Amino acid sequence: MRPRSGRGPVRLAIIGTGGMAHAHAAEFKRIRGCRLVAVCDLDRDRAEAFARKFGVGEVYASAADLLARSGAEAVSVVTPDADHAATAIRCLRAGRHVLCEKPLALSHAEALRMVAAARRARAVNMVNLSYRNWAALEGVAACVRRGEVGRVIHVEASYLQAWLLSRVWGEWRTTPALLWRLSTRHGSRGVLGDLGVHLVDFATYPAGPIARVHCRLKTYPKAPGGRVGKYVLDANDSAAICAEFANGALGVLHTTRWCAGRPNRLFLRISGSKGSVELDSDRSTTSFWICAGRDADAGTWRERKARPVHSIYRRFVAAVRSGRAAKPDFARGAQVQKVLDACVLSDRRGRPVRV
Repeated sequence: MRPRSGRGPVRLAIIGTGGMAHAHAAEFKRIRGCRLVAVCDLDRDRAEAFARKFGVGEVYASAADLLARSGAEAVSVVTPDADHAATAIRCLRAGRHVLCEKPLALSHAEALRMVAAARRARAVNMVNLSYRNWAALEGVAACVRRGEVGRVIHVEASYLQAWLLSRVWGEWRTTPALLWRLSTRHGSRGVLGDLGVHLVDFATYPAGPIARVHCRLKTYPKAPGGRVGKYVLDANDSAAICAEFANGALGVLHTTRWCAGRPNRLFLRISGSKGSVELDSDRSTTSFWICAGRDADAGTWRERKARPVHSIYRRFVAAVRSGRAAKPDFARGAQVQKVLDACVLSDRRGRPVRV
């Protein structure tokens, strides 16, 4: 990483002012030593409203204009998925550090171009795999690294949402922020690209890399003619993945938007030769549960409080300030994208494929 010039607050810009950008801005505004100086969106009216809400002085209607005129040294890319790669690479070439929303890219090849651009720029680069902010996930990963469950044998992971059959997130038929996620023409790779990216990271961060996948993707009828206005509803709604990990473990990963009663639930269980450890976000994101050693004989599960962790936003700002690399980086985003690409290929071919 290149050293930072200057000792004042980290000056940051946000490109893209849709729904998730509000979360980015709120998080960055809470960080001491970080100043949100500029925002950019093709919809200038939306960008100006965003700037008023968060007290940002500079508003731009193009990334090129922002990079040419703004004093921001770091950029948070919160554009639609299809624009992540081009926008992030442009920022890196302009000498900015970059935090990019997930998924990092739409393909592994595209993600590798982002990794290469970040290395050439010697810039801080991170991908917002936001469930790394959960202390419980770090606790599970540390537990596995210490060997408390022994050799990893079996992995179960799921990411379930309910909004296609309920109004728990609002009425999706009239909400563009939800509708675009159902349309490949609007850059969506469906539930696999939207939730699967989190699911793969969630499972492999503690359990290790996946070597082979056998995946099935499914799109279900949701509206007359398969469309709502300009949105053709052709992106996948459910994904089921049978995985073989590099360490020999087998795993089952699945995700859907059709699960009533689960507004936004992530679950992970890792079973090994000495016991099992699990995380259920509906129960807690600061605690996890373990059944190992003598407890395995009686089937006793014990709750463990996890040590707090800094958010990705804080780690990004700290990395820009220090000039030291931070995780999860673009290389990690590319690893996850490689698994997702293999899942798409497996579904198309109807058989297992190597990652």
